[in-house]
Amino acid sequence: MISRQFPQIPCLRMDEGRRLLGFPPVAWAAVVLLTGLAFTAWLAQREWRELQANSEAQRRALAHAAVLQLRQPLETVASELRAMQTVFLANDRMDQERFNQVTENLQRQRIGPARVATAFASRAADEHGRAHYRYEYITPMQGNEVLLGLDIASQRDNLQALESARDSNAATLSAPFVLRQGLPRHRDPLGITIRLPVYSDGVQPASLLERREREMGALAVSLRLAPLIRDALRGEVLDAFRVSVRDMGRADEAPFFDSLAAVAPDAQSYRQELDFGGRRWELHLMSRPMVQDKARLEVILSAGITISVLMALLLWSLATMRRRALDLGHEMSARFRESEARFRTLNELLPALVLLSDGEGRILYANQAARLRLGDVVSAGVPLTALFADAELRERVRQPVNSGDYWVNVEAQMIGLGGLEFWANASIARVELEDEVRLLMVATDISEQRELTERLSYQASHDALTELFNRREFERRIEQALSERRRGGRPCALLYIDLDQFKLINDISGHTAGDQLLAQLALAMRLQLRGDDTLARLGGDEFGLLAFDLDMAGARALAERLRTCIESQMFVWQERTYTVSASIGVVVVEHGDPTLKDLMAWADTACYVAKENGRNRVHLYSEDDEATRRYGEMEWANRLRWAMEENRLLLDYQEIVPLDGRNEEGARIELLLRLRDEDGRIVLPGAFLPAAERYGLMPMVDRWVIRTALAHLSDVHAEGRGLQQCAINLSGASIEDEGLADYILALIGEHGIEPSRLCFEITETVAVRNLLKVVGIVERLRAVGCRIALDDFGAGMSSFGYLKSLPVDVIKIDGSFIRDLEVDAMSRTIVSAIAQIGHQRGLSVVAEWVGSMSVVQALRELGVDYGQGMALHRPERVAFQRPRQAA
Repeated sequence: MISRQFPQIPCLRMDEGRRLLGFPPVAWAAVVLLTGLAFTAWLAQREWRELQANSEAQRRALAHAAVLQLRQPLETVASELRAMQTVFLANDRMDQERFNQVTENLQRQRIGPARVATAFASRAADEHGRAHYRYEYITPMQGNEVLLGLDIASQRDNLQALESARDSNAATLSAPFVLRQGLPRHRDPLGITIRLPVYSDGVQPASLLERREREMGALAVSLRLAPLIRDALRGEVLDAFRVSVRDMGRADEAPFFDSLAAVAPDAQSYRQELDFGGRRWELHLMSRPMVQDKARLEVILSAGITISVLMALLLWSLATMRRRALDLGHEMSARFRESEARFRTLNELLPALVLLSDGEGRILYANQAARLRLGDVVSAGVPLTALFADAELRERVRQPVNSGDYWVNVEAQMIGLGGLEFWANASIARVELEDEVRLLMVATDISEQRELTERLSYQASHDALTELFNRREFERRIEQALSERRRGGRPCALLYIDLDQFKLINDISGHTAGDQLLAQLALAMRLQLRGDDTLARLGGDEFGLLAFDLDMAGARALAERLRTCIESQMFVWQERTYTVSASIGVVVVEHGDPTLKDLMAWADTACYVAKENGRNRVHLYSEDDEATRRYGEMEWANRLRWAMEENRLLLDYQEIVPLDGRNEEGARIELLLRLRDEDGRIVLPGAFLPAAERYGLMPMVDRWVIRTALAHLSDVHAEGRGLQQCAINLSGASIEDEGLADYILALIGEHGIEPSRLCFEITETVAVRNLLKVVGIVERLRAVGCRIALDDFGAGMSSFGYLKSLPVDVIKIDGSFIRDLEVDAMSRTIVSAIAQIGHQRGLSVVAEWVGSMSVVQALRELGVDYGQGMALHRPERVAFQRPRQAA
């Protein structure tokens, strides 16, 4: 233990009882005590005033909040009524069962015990022309039977509210009145009604005259006042105030509600006004006794008195206890030595590494954690600098000794026991002990934390399947390369790699096989890279490569090397052997100032041209490639014409399956178009229909499908003539064909087909764009018995609005909502709403893109009638186009 000498403590030079400046020590102590108490009293008085001011501000805020809280349930009821009004506008046919269902669906936010009933009163005029409004539908019926048939015209306050609501088309609040349901057994008979008019089917009436002419009744929600107010203001408002409420529109100024709570002797009064539904309520709030937080005041008083007494005693001690100062010094020295021993013991228990070195950097002390991690560095004479792996940090360790500097929370790589390196968060400071310079270092092992951070950073920038960079990191590196090139950096090249016919492997062997193939190809392509090339998976079966210091020839050579590498891979999966190829688009950045968007678009175009030229090849981007893309579409248009002339168009069908498990007589199907190219390969419509739309071939294609299907309708499906319904898609261009309806009707008559077996599908976007023509064609086809389906319903913003204007029989929900049904709550809500509205209009509801049985179960729960998708039935070739088997 290091010994220390303590100097004598200076003190007042006086003997006990000797006067200071003519006054005895006790007088000076009394002056200090009184001064401290006076200052404490001043602080306590100021704190008390602040406490009162804060209480007043809190009460004012609560009084203002009371109005907002009381308005909330009223606005909630008004919103429910507005939603129910919309239901009537959509379909004014209503019965008690449907009224109960609509009411239950719309009452999402409960009003608690205050709600009495939701009712609809229909309007009827007597022989004198006087209007009567008698309640026809009531929810709940139990307890409200007395309202059934009640004429609102017999209640003056309610009738005024109803007429005001009718003329303004706004929620109207009645004056308080005695509820019929409240007599004689209920303690709170007073209530109110919130009303909203109901107009006949159609759009919202705009003028006063139209509102009165189209009025067919009124919706109302009756509420008990006392439970409504108590529930709205429960908690802080009723705890802080006695609340009374009166209707300012009535001559009677007595409040219709009073919480009857005790008020404070010096109660503050606040008045607030609530305007809602054409009436004004006044809230009178009188403050109740509040429990104030006086802890701070008590601390000030206790601390002030204590400090005052201690200051007085200190002065007394300095004046009278000089002779004990030396003894006190020796006692403090002994306690300091004990404290140092306890400090060393505490350091031994710390999990952090604590080391102390002399001015030359030799380690003098290391706690237990440091010895376990670093070894016995004290006995070995290890310098502090030797603990750091980085030469720059070793030099920084010497700086505090030379300059008095220090560093805090520096992440450093340290050398541990046995030469093992680990990461630590280290702080070093220069201190002086016994007039000698020392270095104190405290370090915490952060190896695990750093490893976790690096792992998370890796996952954020890499693709989990292939361990290549992901698209976000790849695009970031492209932007970085473009930025460096603007400052005179190296030229670079972008390669866009798209696997050919990869989807076939997924379809035949499943996605697991496809994932394994992607991982195998990623490993093979890595072996072809140069040192600073960046390879990334952009998504699906697409890859990107960023390479530097390449001209056109070098970029082409690199792309060819990758193409050859991919082509040479043999992939074996469950006794099947696959080969795969790739189309590669190349963009070389040698001049100009392109953006990331430009480069990606150019590379994609070059890749497209490579595929158009026969796949499994490399194409370098040029400005003529956009024209090549357009030429490709023109080429598809010509190929489509040849396919029709050579009878190479094909039809597949996919069944539309009932979701409720019932067995229907005859299948329902939708026809799907396919094309067999010159080499016998099947081409999906996504490849040739864009060209058909661009070059005006869709009417010809649609007529081929209609003509072929109707001529062979009994030989489309295995059930033959038992086929219940066949759906055929109509394009937007065909809808504009004025002779289409005549053409279809002529074929129906020619082949003797029952029209009810045909369903023609029109997409929602086509229907909205050509509404008048669509309605004309649809009405002609429905008139003979054909059915009409509105396809891709929900994709447009105007879906529900146009549904009333389109005479259709079937709604087919857009597949994007079905695909996300299990993970997206909004998609589930939209599907539920479409099903409910479709059923209300008597339509069948079909879900597209049904991909799993769990989705099927969810659709059943939402009330969807039919499903169509891979989980229910995979498309098959129509029976009359299948190869004939030899006898």
